[in-house]
Amino acid sequence: MLILVTNDDGVRSPGLRALAAAMSTLGRAVIVAPDRNRSAVGHALTLEHPLRAEELKPDLFAVDGTPTDCVNLGIHGLLKQRPQLVVSGINRGANVGDDITYSGTVCAALEASLMGLPAFAISLDSLQFNSQDFAAAADFARQLAERILQQGLPQDTFLNVNVPSGTIRGVQITRQGKRCYGETVVCNQDPRGRNYYWIGGSEVGFEDIPGSDGNALAQDMISVTPLKTNMTHESAHEELRNWSLDSFVSLN
Repeated sequence: MLILVTNDDGVRSPGLRALAAAMSTLGRAVIVAPDRNRSAVGHALTLEHPLRAEELKPDLFAVDGTPTDCVNLGIHGLLKQRPQLVVSGINRGANVGDDITYSGTVCAALEASLMGLPAFAISLDSLQFNSQDFAAAADFARQLAERILQQGLPQDTFLNVNVPSGTIRGVQITRQGKRCYGETVVCNQDPRGRNYYWIGGSEVGFEDIPGSDGNALAQDMISVTPLKTNMTHESAHEELRNWSLDSFVSLN
């Protein structure tokens, strides 16, 4: 059994080590992770320069690229056999609602799913980790991985898991919710009077949507959200067919 483990917080993240240790109880766990923090890079793939991978020790590779690069390079270059599962995390902070479009953690699992491999991403709803939080999240990841290895996942499906810090009251199968953000760009001046900007201001929270990932976390529940690789909006597809867009162009 071969399991590829990655993240977006970087190869030295304690969450990554906890996840790899949990996966190693199920088989051989190989870490292929960014050599530095690559949070919020989404599904970025490096195409303009070559990638380098350093084997820090057996089954531990640091890559100077994105989480998507790591999954690609791990499967097609570094591993001698195809893994049975790809697991991404344990991320520092939750990935709920609109976060998933930015999250390198989630997009690493997406990349694996696009390659036909079962995968899930797991995040901890805390920016201040402690060993107890890690233990709970890692143990859930181990049990979920075992179930996926036994039963598989529906085609073109991967999972986004978010674990509350502290008390856990159960598990919910959820839907992607909606984040609420405050000021997303903060402007300041440097000592020479030039403006500089930080993207990502104060976070307000998430919309109160029953059955959503954010609501589950608010209720101290582990959120497990099935996501799909095909992003076609089926109902909108039917509606747009009635727009008669052929009239916009001259047809021969």
